[in-house]
Amino acid sequence: MSEAEGPLLPHGGYRKLRSYKVAEAVYDATVVFCRRLLAHDRRLTDQMVQAARSGVRNISEGSGAAATSRKSEMKLTNVARASLSDELLRDYESFLVQNGLRVWPKESREARAMRIRLAQDRASDLPPASGGAVRLTGLMGLSDFVSKAQPEFAGNAMVCAVNQAAYLLRRQLESQGRAFVEKGGFTENLYSARTKARNAKAVAGLSAPSCPACGKPMVCRTAKTGFKNGQPFCGCSIYPKCKGILAISSASPTGQTSRTSRTNTK
Repeated sequence: MSEAEGPLLPHGGYRKLRSYKVAEAVYDATVVFCRRLLAHDRRLTDQMVQAARSGVRNISEGSGAAATSRKSEMKLTNVARASLSDELLRDYESFLVQNGLRVWPKESREARAMRIRLAQDRASDLPPASGGAVRLTGLMGLSDFVSKAQPEFAGNAMVCAVNQAAYLLRRQLESQGRAFVEKGGFTENLYSARTKARNAKAVAGLSAPSCPACGKPMVCRTAKTGFKNGQPFCGCSIYPKCKGILAISSASPTGQTSRTSRTNTK
């Protein structure tokens, strides 16, 4: 049985998530930011780096945990979100305030421009630089930017990046919740896979009976769609000319058939 057909839930692939890419860039840039502007405060540096690391590592751990637990996946994703938006973001805002620097309002021209730039891995429409200006070249250039930009610009760039990561993780949590409601969790998948395997075994060990409608040999199968998905049945071998059907009682150790439906159209 392949993984797609088995009880394990979809998992892995976290490196393709935009939330992971942004969180990873935030982690790398936080290390650079702290080494440059907070080297005198080792305790705060450790706390900020750990919060950034928690954001990115809990995304990957949650992706792995998704194989057997939607609950664990959602819990770890929320830990990643909280580490970034409830801890790291506040530290960056405090840095700006405590150093007499401006915290850019969310809808300010500067903040909007920064968010647009961070939405791209590498911005391709940048005007020529003049006077040795330091520019953010996209998400992949965040670490380089905070290593050279003025503290106000570096701090606000990190605020914008952390906000983007937290927003993406909130959307990810909503998607995970919908997937759980619509498709169920590991326990339900495990039960479904076990039921299908048991019914397939019953079908394999059953001698095909004669069609009650036309007397032709029947073929035993397992339903793959509809409300009887996974349940065994026998259908007439000359279907659709004859639509005779017999249900199979999978609860019986001998795989007995019972006449639950009989239709014949010629």
